[in-house]
Amino acid sequence: MVVGFNDVKYRERRKDIIKVAQDYQLKDEKIPVVAYTDVEIETWKEAYVNLRSLHQTHACKQYIEGFRLLEEKFGLCPEEIPQLRDLSAFMKEEVGYRLRPVAGLVTARDFLAHLAFRIFPCTQYIRHPSAPMHTPEPDYIHESLGHMPMFLHHDLADFSQQIGLASLGADDDFIIKLATLYWFTVEFGLIREEGKLKAYGAGLLSAYGEMIHSLSNEPKHLNFDPEVTCVQTYDDYNYQEVYFVIDSISEMMFKFNSYVYKHKKSNILQFDANTQSIRVLNKINDIKKEFAKLKHSLDMTLHAMENL
Repeated sequence: MVVGFNDVKYRERRKDIIKVAQDYQLKDEKIPVVAYTDVEIETWKEAYVNLRSLHQTHACKQYIEGFRLLEEKFGLCPEEIPQLRDLSAFMKEEVGYRLRPVAGLVTARDFLAHLAFRIFPCTQYIRHPSAPMHTPEPDYIHESLGHMPMFLHHDLADFSQQIGLASLGADDDFIIKLATLYWFTVEFGLIREEGKLKAYGAGLLSAYGEMIHSLSNEPKHLNFDPEVTCVQTYDDYNYQEVYFVIDSISEMMFKFNSYVYKHKKSNILQFDANTQSIRVLNKINDIKKEFAKLKHSLDMTLHAMENL
């Protein structure tokens, strides 16, 4: 049972915040503001301070750098819960992702389809004050303190989108496998860093107890292999018994793309950030043009670096 389920006052408060998400449309100019209560701010602060301390020893360097950027450039702090509209604007500027308020969990197909368009569905309610260190369901602490620092790392942001792109047009069985891959990577993934395991998954980084558990000797630690990971069972409400470990995000991306190419024979899809649309590259000339653009971009970058 979800913490707070029997708390009538808490449930009514969540309904109010959920209505904000239900009334919102992507075409709307701005995401509506949520006036957070003193209790919610105290819950946020307690989670923020305690998680931030543990991150120094348990989080990967990409996460720590992303969190530092949020604090220094965006103004993230323990004393104030940021508005989703402001966080969305910041993420769009930094990595091209928009945040969309949602009422709660969405279907795997809908969630992954959002990622294909670099849109991240976000809840706005705060976990119950009796359990500030963990929640078995997504909440705004999970979204903002768990996901956003890692999404500021372009490779992780792009990897998430690749899972989304792979979901478009996929059958139900492949959607389940993609959602499982997402669970054991973006949500509960571990990475080797200078010979030690560190957390990069948002489900770990926003849950004090499981962050500690994941790096202990209690669970199994397996090397990330999409063929194995995609069929691993997982637990929605308790700590995981198995975690998958990567050596780098770029290597994970390579393994994932190879897996998708093997199992999903389809056209190459490309996201056009200017039009916010998906292009199908089904002609050899289209693919050649994209490679030419990439080569030009790389040449310009190398030229700039040589002149530093």
